[in-house]
Amino acid sequence: MEVLQLTTAVDESGHLRLDIPTQLPPGQVNVVLVLNPVMASEFQKLNYNFSDLAGRLTGRGDAVAVQRALRDEW
Repeated sequence: MEVLQLTTAVDESGHLRLDIPTQLPPGQVNVVLVLNPVMASEFQKLNYNFSDLAGRLTGRGDAVAVQRALRDEW
């Protein structure tokens, strides 16, 4: 089983065409499609540069202990 996520376009005639190479052997496969329209603002993802925060953030307590506590809540 493979899980793929990609952003592509629907053509003017309303058709979505997919040509996806896989590592699967020849034979029948089940395909599940979830079509979610992309808004213009979502398509242009903002890339924030976090380098200005380097060295400015301070941790409180033991980071590993906090992670374990959060994980154990599940």
